[in-house]
Amino acid sequence: MDTQVQSSLIERLFHLNENGTTVRREILAGLTTFASMAYILFVNPQVLGDSGMNSGAVFTATALSAILGSVLMGILANYPIAVAPGLGDNAFFSYSVVIALGIPWQVAMSGVFVASLLFLLISVFKLREIVIDAIPHDLKLAVSAGIGMFITFVGLKGGGLVVANKATLVEMGSLSVPTTWLTILGLLVTAVLMIRKVPGSIFIGMIVTTVTGLVTKLIPMPTHFVSGIPSLKPTFAESIFHLDKMIVEPKMWAVVIIFLLVSFFDTAGTLIGIAEQAGFIKDNKMPRIGRAMLADSISMVGGAVMGTTPTVAYVESSAGVAVGGRTGLTAISTGFFFAIAMFFSPILTMVTSNVTAPVLIIIGILMSQSLKYIAWDKFEIALPAFLTIVAMPLTYNISYGIAFGFIFYPFTMIAAGRRKEVNLVMYLLLVVFAILMYVVNILS
Repeated sequence: MDTQVQSSLIERLFHLNENGTTVRREILAGLTTFASMAYILFVNPQVLGDSGMNSGAVFTATALSAILGSVLMGILANYPIAVAPGLGDNAFFSYSVVIALGIPWQVAMSGVFVASLLFLLISVFKLREIVIDAIPHDLKLAVSAGIGMFITFVGLKGGGLVVANKATLVEMGSLSVPTTWLTILGLLVTAVLMIRKVPGSIFIGMIVTTVTGLVTKLIPMPTHFVSGIPSLKPTFAESIFHLDKMIVEPKMWAVVIIFLLVSFFDTAGTLIGIAEQAGFIKDNKMPRIGRAMLADSISMVGGAVMGTTPTVAYVESSAGVAVGGRTGLTAISTGFFFAIAMFFSPILTMVTSNVTAPVLIIIGILMSQSLKYIAWDKFEIALPAFLTIVAMPLTYNISYGIAFGFIFYPFTMIAAGRRKEVNLVMYLLLVVFAILMYVVNILS
């Protein structure tokens, strides 16, 4: 195909000029996003493996569901947002449902499949879009800032700068640990590049950090670089084969509801946060939000069939947005790199938490800029916004942060004599989140 025709087709599909971006920038953004979230290829099999699932099959299911979700997000919604199995859902699946409740993983995966189908129906009938549009602008800003705080905390923890402490919960990490200095180096290099406005600063910083780690042997060199793709057979369609057992298990219906609601608000919160960062939200509405939700829903169903827990929009997509990603070409590029990663999984071991930690810390700074637009002078807004922001890192859960803010918002607005400004949907969410938090507390 002629180069000019290809360029014209890409422009019609992704509107690169309209969004002030280029093919090169979009591909670099996709690679940056992929590098920031590639850890899920190793973490998900490890966590789900604890439930008895075949780790190799989960690795393949993780990659394929990420490819499906990211490509659909790019084609259907034209957003630079990648999709993959979410952290938190996998831990709840393995440790709360399978291990704590004693439910076989096959039956538990059937619950994920049912939740995925309900998720898809909600998306088709545009109920998710209605909910997101009903969320007040100040709370959307708070969600964006809260996610920024959350991923900064994840970066500080992953990079060894913050560690656990039984007495104070957290404390400063030890500077006698060599890998912690690798994080500090990466943070300094990336910060200097960004201050100097060097294109691709975040990605260059990751490369410098990785090379430094390899040279100093703080990051081990892989013994080989190419590997075969593990078979899906041990997990494929098990969620469908065990539907009959899931339907007659009362505890599983509570689990289905939890998967449904947590996935809904994890994705909704991430979409809102990244849309705020990229400047997509206009008049308190996110264009094509319904298509974005549909892409996530379809990948969630596909993931459940292949053998993985719910997919969500990834907060690490903000790394790609930070280097200039503005269209679905970024998301499709991320999916492409996931496809390549299936053959070169040993190389991904070089992208350690010390490499990605500086990225997460800096992205947190960028996302926290939405704080300046919140109406802090109005306490009825300031309280729920503040709870949304601080609860995300302190509970280590995006959905809990949203729940804190959304539960308090109607009460503070009523107290301020502004109840008519509260959408009916927000009152419904108050009840839903209160019940959800109670049920989660009981199950855990």
